[in-house]
Amino acid sequence: MPRDQRTITAADILPLAHYEEIRADKKQEAILRKQLTRLPVGPHAMLTFEVWDSMWLQIQEMLRIEKGGAEQLADELAAYDPLVPKGRELTATLFFEIPDPDRRDAFLRSIGGIEDHIAIHVCGERIPARPEGDVSRTREHDNKASAVHFLHFDFTPSAIAAWRSGQDTGGGAAMLVIDHPHYGHAAVIDAEARGFLARECF
Repeated sequence: MPRDQRTITAADILPLAHYEEIRADKKQEAILRKQLTRLPVGPHAMLTFEVWDSMWLQIQEMLRIEKGGAEQLADELAAYDPLVPKGRELTATLFFEIPDPDRRDAFLRSIGGIEDHIAIHVCGERIPARPEGDVSRTREHDNKASAVHFLHFDFTPSAIAAWRSGQDTGGGAAMLVIDHPHYGHAAVIDAEARGFLARECF
């Protein structure tokens, strides 16, 4: 699995029978990984930083569920490979969850354009979120935000250095900030998570 190539190809995907043999181990790895990559932001948002392994597992699971063969594989690669960090970025899935459907609908209608109000702050640098494919996840006709957002954070060399600077020392706090008028919350990204993501993504 060529993580160092920062892309997933058809050659990286296991036949379903082979995947079944290692699936339990890979699912356990994912549980442990999420301890470092999941970040609650306020009462309704959960952000998960993505890495090569998380996207590879997502593709394998989709193929296992739908069994669509080569045609499905092409679609899954097109959907998920772009979320593999390419060397100077972090990528993430942001999910807004409210169990009650009426409350959820009202909430999503109140946070239209939220994809333009998300950023990582580290050592005085601000790295704004960029929606995957530069596609807005807010509907134009009613300004309702999607419950799921796929995000890129494009780091400059100085921002990468700032990110790395606090991995072991705890210096230079890193935070995920949402500053939408109707949803303003922030969460600290701790040193252990920063170290893991630096190794996997930069």
